[in-house]
Amino acid sequence: MTNTAHTASGRLGLRPGVVTGADYRRLVETCRDEGYALPAVNVVGTDSINAVLEAAARNRADVIIQLSNGGARFYAGEGMKDAEQARVLGAVAAARHVHTVAAAYGVCVILHTDHADRKLLPWISGLIDASEEAVKETGRPLFSSHMIDLSAEPLEDNIAECARFLRRMAPLGIGLEIELGVTGGEEDGIGHDLDDGADNAHLYTQPEDVLKAYEALSPLGFVTIAASFGNVHGVYAPGNVKLRPEILRNSQAAVAKATNLGEKPLALVFHGGSGSEQAKITEAVSYGVFKMNIDTDIQFAFASSIGHYVQEHAEAFSHQIAPSTGKPTKKLYDPRKWLRVGEQGIVARLEQSFADLGATGRSVARAV
Repeated sequence: MTNTAHTASGRLGLRPGVVTGADYRRLVETCRDEGYALPAVNVVGTDSINAVLEAAARNRADVIIQLSNGGARFYAGEGMKDAEQARVLGAVAAARHVHTVAAAYGVCVILHTDHADRKLLPWISGLIDASEEAVKETGRPLFSSHMIDLSAEPLEDNIAECARFLRRMAPLGIGLEIELGVTGGEEDGIGHDLDDGADNAHLYTQPEDVLKAYEALSPLGFVTIAASFGNVHGVYAPGNVKLRPEILRNSQAAVAKATNLGEKPLALVFHGGSGSEQAKITEAVSYGVFKMNIDTDIQFAFASSIGHYVQEHAEAFSHQIAPSTGKPTKKLYDPRKWLRVGEQGIVARLEQSFADLGATGRSVARAV
């Protein structure tokens, strides 16, 4: 653990578990100001949630757990006929699970929802309703923050709709993540095909747009910004994606000049981090990125670990009694066996991510 890590932990000493309101903001700003970032992992069930928490505890690092609309629906069960209801209930159920167990892992957790375009705004509205009830019952919202992604719409419409939601969210202690510019690729049905090549101008956010959004939204509540700098969802062949982190630097400079709020006034988000070059990750973090999404790599770590296990024990996945030995194979196909292997794959990949982002050993949670 570095001296900076000791300093951060000693200064904040936040309560372990899900952070909201002022504690959420303090964690985000600590990451930004001290030059490290947290991995953000999309989860789909208790297996992935628990693996993320295990990895965070093992690395003494805080972490971001998030749900896409599809992940939330899956959590509630694909058999639920009303998809809109399933998205809300699944996200609420997942949030309650995280709230129940996260503190026991001794780290701080940012609980977040991923991309919500216009057709998914009722999902976010339903989750705000649920947080309003939670605040009445417990004094705390269910989520730390929500993301609204209207990047495909005119900037003025994007800002206006985000402002409308932030006015509801801020009094509850919930932050807002917005997207400016287009992140290439696709994430759970939301996104843009990378069909114009790596020089697609839509993949690069203009600093003046960042300034306009910040000036409009920051007086209403705490806002984080996913500014596109060539990043894409998924993993692409080398050379197909050209990251330009200097766009983040220029955005910080534009807002700093206009506001006199210091060198890095923005809390920035790096979408589509899977497969990115380490040098580009480090550069982006140095410009104020506090959060990097790595959903694709985590999915592969989970799936490939299980795939190898199944290959190694193929007989057990075809026969309850092994033809080669005449013995039961239940101990090998027991879901707890192969799901645990998948969890361990997630833990191993996240260990690399914490190190890549400089987050290892830097949890701001007080010792329990």
